[in-house]
Amino acid sequence: MQGPVPPLTRLLRRRALVKRRRERNKDAGPEDEVAIFFTRWLKAPHRIGAVAPSSRLLARAMATQVDLRRAGPVIELGGGTGSVTKALLEAGLPVDRLIVIERDVRLYKMLRRRFPQLRIVLGDARHLVELLRPLGIDAVSAVVSSLPLVSMSKTMRRQIINQSFALLGDAGRFIQYTYSLSSPLAGREFGLRGRIAARVWLNFPPASVWNYRLAAA
Repeated sequence: MQGPVPPLTRLLRRRALVKRRRERNKDAGPEDEVAIFFTRWLKAPHRIGAVAPSSRLLARAMATQVDLRRAGPVIELGGGTGSVTKALLEAGLPVDRLIVIERDVRLYKMLRRRFPQLRIVLGDARHLVELLRPLGIDAVSAVVSSLPLVSMSKTMRRQIINQSFALLGDAGRFIQYTYSLSSPLAGREFGLRGRIAARVWLNFPPASVWNYRLAAA
């Protein structure tokens, strides 16, 4: 007759069971998402601008900046663990209008598991036009970015903005959040006109959502 199972053994068995269930469900829990996100940040802080995924409040604030009445695809740059992706879909954006770009392989695979119905592209936003060409997309209505633009070099920022507005044109909108107190994009440098569309004080850290368009427009 076996004695009582030690507490540590029960804990390990429970964790193994939860892991198997999540693998079967092809989804990760919130704690797993934070852990994975933090791990990716430690490896490449210049690529991932925060130590944790965007909060639901921040994700919703970004999603509300997308005008669903305007026709055309919406591009999300830096899908991460999918918090903004989920908010965009919950806001009413049709699945067939959203394309997510993610260059981190592990995060890309997580997004594929979590949103199997979406078009998710593995690649660098600096080559956005080329990445979307096989999908037959040469114009978009909005670009929603979670990329750490502030920590990037001016050259990288310019490449991403140039590629985005090559698709957005005069009427499109580039939506970006930042933890900085000032605009993450210098308007004069990039020929943009930006405004603070929302402040999310309850995010950690507090964030601002910026909405940009071409100044000439």
